Amino acid sequence: MPEARLVAIHQPNFLPWLGFFDKIVRSDVFVLLDDVQFPKKGGTWTNRVQVAVAENPSWLTVPIVRSYHGTQLVREIRINDATPWREKLLETIRHNYVCAPFFRDVFPVLEDIVHHQTETLADYNIHGVLELVRPLGLAHREIRRSSELAAAGHGTDRLISITKAVGGSTYLCGGGASGYQEDEKFAEAGLGLVYQSFDHPTYPQGSPSFIPGLSVVDSAMNCGFEGVRSLIGRERSAN
Repeated sequence: MPEARLVAIHQPNFLPWLGFFDKIVRSDVFVLLDDVQFPKKGGTWTNRVQVAVAENPSWLTVPIVRSYHGTQLVREIRINDATPWREKLLETIRHNYVCAPFFRDVFPVLEDIVHHQTETLADYNIHGVLELVRPLGLAHREIRRSSELAAAGHGTDRLISITKAVGGSTYLCGGGASGYQEDEKFAEAGLGLVYQSFDHPTYPQGSPSFIPGLSVVDSAMNCGFEGVRSLIGRERSAN
């Protein structure tokens, strides 16, 4: 039997958490889902993420233009540069992590990511992800954009279409997918289905109690990029 070709799909998040990069490690192809509808209201991990501020989780946010009519896809959302948000965001990181063990190694990488000039949020986030996979030792991973694939359908049908479009044999889904995903459709389409089952690792944060789910900024500052790599995709670490 040929070895399974695992495909993971995720929206292009802003400075994502460890579970995002764990998916990249575990998959053979990682597809950034940039052609689905962006939520008109409410928060989303696509333009914000949490870091530790005074030993508590706090939001870092990329401001976006919300003055549009109807709906827009993730790849159509534009960044709002009306205020100097990049410097404010970097100052928050600098102030709260300047004493972290790997600040000098990590901060210059983040500066380049945050200062990247582009009009759309998707392009901005994808650039950030690609800049982070390099020091994490994941630059060889195959990363695609869903908008560049000939995929169709909605919901589970779209996930199946994307998986087939990149030659996948098995879909690797996140732990929260069981609430909306129609699992039986994968077998009907001749595809395998594997749940990520990400068990969030702990690492030294310099605080009394561990805060899970923070941006990779936090783990990189405290463990270094090599340390982060050791925290994710452990069962496939030889890949």
